[in-house]
Formats: sequence, structure tokens, C-alpha cells
Amino acid sequence: MAALVRPRDGRMIGGVCAALAQRFGTSATTMRVIFVLSCLLPGPQFLIYLALWVLLPSEKAASTAW
Repeated sequence: MAALVRPRDGRMIGGVCAALAQRFGTSATTMRVIFVLSCLLPGPQFLIYLALWVLLPSEKAASTAW
């Protein structure tokens, strides 16, 4: 499994769904659909998304050697 970091490419809002998709080997679109559908159920899904946005580190930029 890949490390749980928010990717620099493929983000829509915060990159949380893209990070979870990379981690579990699914597409980002699938993860976004699952998230939107889960928001129809009662629970703290949106708060968890915000917490992951704050807590997950962003992927480091590729260093360019001069």
C-alpha cells in the first residue's frame, strides 16, 4: 500500500479522496462518489474530511537539480 499523503496532482478540493484512492488502489472518481454517497447518511463525514485535509501531509514537490 502507498503512503497516505495528499498528492499534488489529481486534487479536486483538498486531495483527501485522491490520497485515499491511492492508498486503497481505486480511482479517485470512485472514492469521490463513495464520499458523496456517504454524506447522504447521518454522521460526521464532512468533519472527518476536514480533519484529514488538515492532518494529512501534502506530497513533496519533486526537487529539480540545477
